[in-house]
Amino acid sequence: MSIKPRGTTSNRLLAALPAKDRDHFLADCTSIDLPLGSILHEEGDRIRHVYFPIDSFISMLTTVDGHSTLEVGMVGNEGMCEHAPILGGTIAPLRALVQGAGATWRIEIAAFRRQLESAPLLRQILSRYVNVLIRQLAQTAACTRFHVVEKRLARWLLMTQDRAHADSFVVTQEFLAFMLGVRRAGVTKAAGMLQSAELIQYSRGDMTILDRNRLEAAACACYQFDLDIYQRGLFERTRK
Repeated sequence: MSIKPRGTTSNRLLAALPAKDRDHFLADCTSIDLPLGSILHEEGDRIRHVYFPIDSFISMLTTVDGHSTLEVGMVGNEGMCEHAPILGGTIAPLRALVQGAGATWRIEIAAFRRQLESAPLLRQILSRYVNVLIRQLAQTAACTRFHVVEKRLARWLLMTQDRAHADSFVVTQEFLAFMLGVRRAGVTKAAGMLQSAELIQYSRGDMTILDRNRLEAAACACYQFDLDIYQRGLFERTRK
């Protein structure tokens, strides 16, 4: 995957802060690199750090019946991981898996809480983000229940492309099945349909988006819903 240069405005939530507030927040942060496939925390772990991705991205996973796992959200430089402390929580509600390696800002939980208490605008922006995230999680639940696999796959590929900042990335069929909560045969069929339509090229884990516009048309409406609710719920209100 291509890697974007690091910068204090690379995370969109932090970029929404005035420069003085952003610099004050980043003084408590450390820029680190997240390895592909690493687990930031398991569901039920006590939260120790909060992450603001720069060019990395993270899958949020939930477990059913103690063994079946499903992706319910994806966080890149448009968001943050973990949101529970904003609501007063101390326990991670979901598993956090690094899906795209890269840089992130990391802040210890105690420092994060101090920042929330001392920076009203930061708390306002992050509270709006939590509201957006809850609506997106609900949409994902409905999408998983009602939309066919090929449309969900198209949506997932678009979401990944947005956060990878690249047209090509590596993803195996096993991983796609894991993320979408379907059998590998279902992923093979769905990917084959998108490839036959010349929307993607996929071979031995190498995924390339060939036609972004047509892939958006092939995806379910949930993809555009996520973008719209993010823009309306966060930035349009912030500018008022």
